[in-house]
Amino acid sequence: MTSPTVSRLRPDELGAAAPQLAELLVDAVDGGASVGFPASLDRTAAEAWWLSRATALADGSHVLLTARDGDRIIGTASVGFASYPNGRHRAEIFKLLVHRDARGRGLGRALLAAAEHGAAGAGATLLVLDTETGSPAEMLYRSAGWTAAGVIPDYAADPAGELRPTTFFFKSSVSECRTE
Repeated sequence: MTSPTVSRLRPDELGAAAPQLAELLVDAVDGGASVGFPASLDRTAAEAWWLSRATALADGSHVLLTARDGDRIIGTASVGFASYPNGRHRAEIFKLLVHRDARGRGLGRALLAAAEHGAAGAGATLLVLDTETGSPAEMLYRSAGWTAAGVIPDYAADPAGELRPTTFFFKSSVSECRTE
């Protein structure tokens, strides 16, 4: 593998990228990641989900970052910006995914940092996210300086359908988001 590059996916690139994004999402779910989909997720449904993000990408309410090794998408992170006038200072990080065969190279951390920087650059001063309690993702967020706001038991079902607790995190101030 070469050194992966992280960049923002343009709205006009979504259609061509959707099959690889679908493969990445299916890989995450097959690996047990609780990212909103059941174990029965197939590539067709996964591709349709990514394509459903087209309007949000076009209007800027959703930013999609991809990590590529050559032409292959091996990771992604998304930033969603609040639509309510009283929440324009806030953004949510979601769908931080790294293909199982690309893990252990710091890619998750690089995607998270890029998402934080992008959100801060767009004016967000408060970032939020949630993840399955006890997951490797939770350890990443804690080590990256995120603050746990609390745990909700039985918040989301994992791919097997078992209810799991979810930890909610936040990171505030632009200066925190710009540190490595």
